[in-house]
Amino acid sequence: MLLEQGGWKLLKLNRRTYAGTVSALALLSWGAMAHAAQQAEAPAAEGDATVSEVVVTGSRIASRGFTQPTPTTTVTAEDLEKASQPNVFQAIVQMPALQGSTGKTVFVNSTSSGMQGLSSFSLRGLGPIRTLTLLDGQRVTPANINGVSDVSQFPQLLIKQVDVVTGGASASYGSDAIGGVVNFVTDKTFEGFKARLEGGESKYRDNDTFVAQAAFGDAFMDDRLRVIGSVEYSREAGVLAGGFGEQQAGGRDWYETPAIQVRPLASTTDGRPQYRVIKGAQQIQYAQYGLITNGPLQGIAFGAGGAPYQFQYGSGGAPNGAGGVTGCFAPFCVGGDLSGGIGASPTLAARLKRKVAYGRVSYKWGDDDELYLTTNFAQVNSLNQPNVGAERTGLTIQCENPFVPAAIRSACVSNNITSFQMGTSNGAFGPIDVNVKREQERFVLGATGSREVFGTSWSYDAYYAYGVNRISIDVDNITLTPRYNAAIDAIAGPNGTVICRDPIARAAGCVPLNIIGNVAQDPAALAYVMPKNGPRQRSKQNESVAAFNVTGEPFQSWAGLVAIAAGLEWREEKYRTIGDPYGDGATADNGYTDDYKADPLLRLAGNNWYAGNYHGGHGSYHVTEGYLEANVPVLQSETLGEANINGAVRQTKYSTSGNVTTWKLGGVWKTPVQGLRLRAVTSRDIRAPNLGELFAPPVVTNATVLYRGTAVNVLQEIVGNSNLRPEIARNTEVGVVLAEPAWLPGFSFSADYFDIKVDGAINSLAAQDLVDLCVAGNQEICGAMLLTSTQPNTNFVRVQAFNVATMRTKGVDLEAIYRKNLEDWGLPGTLSIRALATHVMSFKTTSGVLGTIPVESAGVNLSNTPDWKATFSQTWALDRLSLTLYQRWISDGVYNNEYIECQTNCPVSTVQRRTIDNNHMEGATYVDLGGTYDVNDNVTAYFKVDNLFDEDPVAAPTTNVSPGVNPYLYDTIGRMYRAGVRLRF
Repeated sequence: MLLEQGGWKLLKLNRRTYAGTVSALALLSWGAMAHAAQQAEAPAAEGDATVSEVVVTGSRIASRGFTQPTPTTTVTAEDLEKASQPNVFQAIVQMPALQGSTGKTVFVNSTSSGMQGLSSFSLRGLGPIRTLTLLDGQRVTPANINGVSDVSQFPQLLIKQVDVVTGGASASYGSDAIGGVVNFVTDKTFEGFKARLEGGESKYRDNDTFVAQAAFGDAFMDDRLRVIGSVEYSREAGVLAGGFGEQQAGGRDWYETPAIQVRPLASTTDGRPQYRVIKGAQQIQYAQYGLITNGPLQGIAFGAGGAPYQFQYGSGGAPNGAGGVTGCFAPFCVGGDLSGGIGASPTLAARLKRKVAYGRVSYKWGDDDELYLTTNFAQVNSLNQPNVGAERTGLTIQCENPFVPAAIRSACVSNNITSFQMGTSNGAFGPIDVNVKREQERFVLGATGSREVFGTSWSYDAYYAYGVNRISIDVDNITLTPRYNAAIDAIAGPNGTVICRDPIARAAGCVPLNIIGNVAQDPAALAYVMPKNGPRQRSKQNESVAAFNVTGEPFQSWAGLVAIAAGLEWREEKYRTIGDPYGDGATADNGYTDDYKADPLLRLAGNNWYAGNYHGGHGSYHVTEGYLEANVPVLQSETLGEANINGAVRQTKYSTSGNVTTWKLGGVWKTPVQGLRLRAVTSRDIRAPNLGELFAPPVVTNATVLYRGTAVNVLQEIVGNSNLRPEIARNTEVGVVLAEPAWLPGFSFSADYFDIKVDGAINSLAAQDLVDLCVAGNQEICGAMLLTSTQPNTNFVRVQAFNVATMRTKGVDLEAIYRKNLEDWGLPGTLSIRALATHVMSFKTTSGVLGTIPVESAGVNLSNTPDWKATFSQTWALDRLSLTLYQRWISDGVYNNEYIECQTNCPVSTVQRRTIDNNHMEGATYVDLGGTYDVNDNVTAYFKVDNLFDEDPVAAPTTNVSPGVNPYLYDTIGRMYRAGVRLRF
């Protein structure tokens, strides 16, 4: 089923998802958006009294002149303004290091993932669960049970800078920092007033946006009392559901129903490829208003008023009466009648509405000591529509059903049958609505300052943070499967009426539903099968953190002051969630009522909805940890340069999995060559299993798998595993930085090589992978599924996580920038040119399941790991005016590195090495244009055009019905216009 693809699975490691989700690392991105790490790390000039220390997110050390070995990119508030995006997430996520991040264009065809509308970062494609996102160096209450924060809930107008640490940082910050850290730093001394208003719209007259933000700050009582606050509202209308066939939203015309047609493995001894990339993929198991799919009447479809007609199969195919079509391979033909397809219907960009209020009150009770209280209240609403209608296959319709046209009833008699099999898109149902609301309340009470101990000044930071996120998911316009099945099985009643066949269903209020043809729907029947209160889930996430950190320079080595940071932290995470009784079943706390119990058709175990069967659950864990970090200067010489060694160790104890140790060791050498620095760091990092993996409530979603060449509808059961252990990663980076060499002023260059290996990765294979392994003979996996039942809603595949996988990714990041005052050439203004590129050399995943092989996903454009990804920018600035031209480039790739491309004389296809006729997937180049104009000292007007040439996304075919596009890499909205004004007083 279309609406479940790309849901929960992308949070797990499997061949079709995380196997191909590594992203390349880069120091900067989005044109002239970021400042190089070396700028953030540069020591203050000698005698500069305004700078006492430099705080770098990649380390806990706060020390003047400290240079850390882990690459860190700093994006300033000015850089964010140039990006001109309605949500700061959309500005930061353009960085090449951030691939696999979620957002409003991802998970839009999902009902049950819990990730819809969630803005979360993924560094190096390792997934949001392996990237730690912080606010002022502090953890933020997760927005779902997977421990992922929603950046849309952060205050945005008061952001001073965003530090992106593109390397392992668990020794400094704890779990989840395998890919790195993204730290949002607020302006704690802001004074005055500023505001922003922005509006926008796409070329297709949709995705209209409105942004209104205001921030204020002032100091009182001789600057001892400081009050800062902000309020924000934004609305992005999104691009909601398209239609059936190839009718896309807003009149877009790039969807061509791409798919991969699959022949049975046993048929590949003829030298032809097993997989064939096609356009115009026709689903042969259903039509928009009904298609008979088996028996002597196979191939008859139903149209206006229920009138039967001969369905036009693609590929010149003809039904064989046994469910197959000559010239086609289930489930696709090529061409023919495409009107019942649902691939064009999912939302391309979710509707997103943000309301955020933030406040900070601080009081200096000494020259260097401050007490503070911050509060953050945020509400983020999203809406996505996974698909129109609700495709059903394998329905049994009795010939005596009064809704069956007379001609078909007569044909039943002629062919001596009493029923037939039918599939339908349920074209009269309209789109399914998934409404998600996330409400956060967060409070932080803390103290910062410094004290002199034994002649050394020590800075301290202590705080207690408490936050709660309440998540509500409400799904509308969706059916209860038992009632649907009963309602479509109708018979003639007394006095010319039509009634449900099952007397038990009739007694419980069953109203017959006519799904045969394009006919007017009975409101009472729709109300029966599609109750007003659809699937719902109510979750509450709680996080409590108490932390104490100190940093100072207690003694001096032969090369300089030794800096030390140390700290303790205690944290508790817990959640509780309940579903509605139809999905959750007979539990005491989900509103289970006598009305529900009065309907004997409903399963007491739940799972009654077509999709969105949310289940209740709860769980908690706590963690205690302490760390020590030191920076030791080891060289200071006019002839040999300067060097320092940085190391850290952290001991952590989890209530669920016991003790674990993380560490890092690195160094930086500032060579005697002007501007040339070398850096290297290696670390042991972890990701502890989150609440979702440990204590996930059972989640049942509909899915379709191919079993021995036949498409089978299954229930995909996802459950937690409380025996999971932390993932262990080894992260190594080696880099060179050349900043402002004497021979080329204004030029900077950096290159960094990275190598990350994750052992014991928590892995849950996709349902199709499990089925393939079962077919290949893995009996253990076969025991976790049932695929041969003929009873509706009984076939299933159980998905559970284990510490069985291994991942390893290697790559190189390159950056070059050149700044030039054009007056030197007799021209006005200044010019800045920047080029960034990331090459993913390898991303190999071993699932850990017997019978599988390592999967190489570098260069797989169906995922988010292109071989090369680059951003370029050219900025011209003159007095009050600036213009910037941006280019975003993705290299060509493949659908799968394990595929063997061939047209003839192909080897026999296997589960591990399938043959395909075309394994090439094109890359893309997008051009953006932006500009600003300072009307006066207080007012700035700006504009931005994204995807200036309205480049269509590249087709992304899969072996199932899908939207046929990869939003992780490709633009799905099209040309987007925005304009706004900023005020400063």
